[in-house]
Amino acid sequence: MAATSLVIDRRRLLTGAVPAAALLAARPARAAAASLTFEELYGRIGVLGLAFSDKVKALAGQEVAMRGFMAPPLKAEAAFFVLTAIPMALCPFCSSDADWPNDIVVVYLDRKQTFAPPATLIEVTGRLEVGSWTDPESGFVSLIRLTHGRFAVVGRL
Repeated sequence: MAATSLVIDRRRLLTGAVPAAALLAARPARAAAASLTFEELYGRIGVLGLAFSDKVKALAGQEVAMRGFMAPPLKAEAAFFVLTAIPMALCPFCSSDADWPNDIVVVYLDRKQTFAPPATLIEVTGRLEVGSWTDPESGFVSLIRLTHGRFAVVGRL
């Protein structure tokens, strides 16, 4: 039925019965992503561990935008990467004497792609997911993730 109404709208548009501006105005606009910073991820860190901030809890399931740096990836091309607040020259996951910082965000992309150099500031948008989750393919455990992520270069240090 939707296809039929689309054809009718096109016919009415072509005959001038419906102005093009009216059809464009009727299309739902994509909502702007809410901004989220690394400082806003956790409300407190106590003896029981990390507690998500009220803002993160409120934005769970919604599209958010964050700025940060890609940690060096494990592979040259992958469908996920780790977003960090500061540039990292080495992959801490690959080193036995270093750990990931608490404030990382795992970004899952819709397809494998190559990544930006570590000192490149990027803006990432995606759907915010919160809570412990283990990636079935990599075994990587995350507390906060962006799914259906996409990124754009903002600048270089």
